[in-house]
Amino acid sequence: MTRDDVPSYDKLLYATIKGMKEIGGSGTIDEIVESVIKVENFPLELQEIMHKDGRLSLIEYRLAWARTYLKKVNALANSNRGIWNLTEYGRNITEKQCLEIPAIVRKEYLGNRKNNKPVKDEQEILEQINEQEFDWKERILAHLIEKISPDAFERLCQRILRESGFTKVEVTGKSGDGGIDGIGILRMNLVSFTVLFQCKKYKDSVGSIAVRNFRGAMQGRCDKGLIITTGTFTSEAKKEAVRDGADTIDLIDGDSLCDLLKDLRLGVDVQMVENITINKNWFESL
Repeated sequence: MTRDDVPSYDKLLYATIKGMKEIGGSGTIDEIVESVIKVENFPLELQEIMHKDGRLSLIEYRLAWARTYLKKVNALANSNRGIWNLTEYGRNITEKQCLEIPAIVRKEYLGNRKNNKPVKDEQEILEQINEQEFDWKERILAHLIEKISPDAFERLCQRILRESGFTKVEVTGKSGDGGIDGIGILRMNLVSFTVLFQCKKYKDSVGSIAVRNFRGAMQGRCDKGLIITTGTFTSEAKKEAVRDGADTIDLIDGDSLCDLLKDLRLGVDVQMVENITINKNWFESL
């Protein structure tokens, strides 16, 4: 299969709606992507075609466009915690209405432009609409991959776990230890779990072999496993992480890593825009 076999974003609009309905109307990005792939029965060969940036598969990238377009017509909404949900309009939207969304968004976008600079094509609009959503993550990941050392990335992961409620987080980084980089304790109410973690400062995808090797190294030594990467996980790696009969391993990819840094305000400053309105009735009541 080639890139031409991957559905364009507009063909994925209604597929996204169907996928979200299949999982109850809300979910994380990973859950939505997995559901759409299942509903549309996309073959593995199609799923493994990568976008040119090498961080996301092409189907994941185009599904991101689809979510953005659906959000712009208020068919989808997303929370600060990264959960997307169908709005009332989204639950009732038809396939025909989805086909009309690109034209609606394009018209709104062109109408809001502050200059008369011509737009070359639909691709330019797509890139500009998505620029704010994806550019900051691209810059963070590029900096993590190119500018900081593996040791510094391990310390960053340690800080993230501490800020997320882990205690006794230690970076071990012993050679020949099956890729285990550290250990931490996560307390949940009255019980606690020992978690071994692995840090992978990758640009490319982490495959199923890495997940299996990590599981082998953590056998009998902990309650949970966690792999954190600046890259992505292949579909086979995701399946391996939750394989029946094996210890579950949680996966944090580059996109989720950026969201964590933003939520925890670690190296990411978020400016809230002050919105001031005048209450005329209050003045008139004086």
